[in-house]
Amino acid sequence: MAEILQQAGAWTFDGDTVRIVPGHHKSVHRLRRLLGELAVPLEAVAGISYEPGRRSGWLRLRLRHGADPLLQAAGGRLPDAADPYRLEVESDRAGVAEYFVDEVRNALLLEQVPVEQPCDRYLLPGPAVPLSVQGTDGTASFDGERVQIEWNWMAESSKTSAGPRTFALRELESVEWTPAIGWENGCLRFRPKGAHAVLKPDHDPNCLVLWGIRQAKDTSSVLLAAAVTARLPHPSAGGSGSGAAALPPAGGPAEAEPAEPAEPAASAAPARAGSGAGSGAGSGDADHDVLLRRLRELGELHREGVLTDEEFATAKQAVLRRF
Repeated sequence: MAEILQQAGAWTFDGDTVRIVPGHHKSVHRLRRLLGELAVPLEAVAGISYEPGRRSGWLRLRLRHGADPLLQAAGGRLPDAADPYRLEVESDRAGVAEYFVDEVRNALLLEQVPVEQPCDRYLLPGPAVPLSVQGTDGTASFDGERVQIEWNWMAESSKTSAGPRTFALRELESVEWTPAIGWENGCLRFRPKGAHAVLKPDHDPNCLVLWGIRQAKDTSSVLLAAAVTARLPHPSAGGSGSGAAALPPAGGPAEAEPAEPAEPAASAAPARAGSGAGSGAGSGDADHDVLLRRLRELGELHREGVLTDEEFATAKQAVLRRF
């Protein structure tokens, strides 16, 4: 057995499985702590390497394409700090890391694992459920069978008019995760089967917005995307996929539900840009309301200690310049 223990976590290899356990040190990214222990079967491994550095090195495990629903959902957009297949290694443990690499590589050769061949099924189970994610304009949750989205006061009228959303797995085509980066918003978008209008995240009733200021450093929303991805048919399986048979057959009302928001969502977005019903506000008033809401949320984040005085002042000025 090969084993390496570090502050960031512990990796062990018994010839069949690479077991990854995140550490409890404060430097360990929140996503890795939430993800917990991972058991990576050898057949899911495409390669492993050790990259030495001046103060510390990095042990990296590379998985075969399509083996892990988390990597499938992340689409290569996880920051290095959140990557569960990357371990910081102290310089005096370089020899142990190199031995670990040799053991895994030898096993790959002996077992003749097709390292460059994509997988047609997920070899890892994905994150445990239930899971819940709080976004800017609502909360999404997944219990292993259904996705639910509840809107809050920050949601646009095109979303609140559509009401809470509920999807059974059989009704979903895919889920897309876009991380928040800096001041840029991210989103968690659920795509129902069938033809649907693709709207901007703020107006799409099947999409949860992840506002950059609050969630740029928190990528835990990808766990929910990965949990749903793991239970949908594998994209390389072809046909209905191996996971489709395990789901209950689609019924009439359930199939019709995802199509409902398409009409109100498409009509609600232009209504805000024109003479909205009741308020008569134009696009300028709508933008003004959005900026005011963002100023209020900035104040809340500052009072809660999420934003420092300097960060709050910078963010406030950026919003005020858009009035």
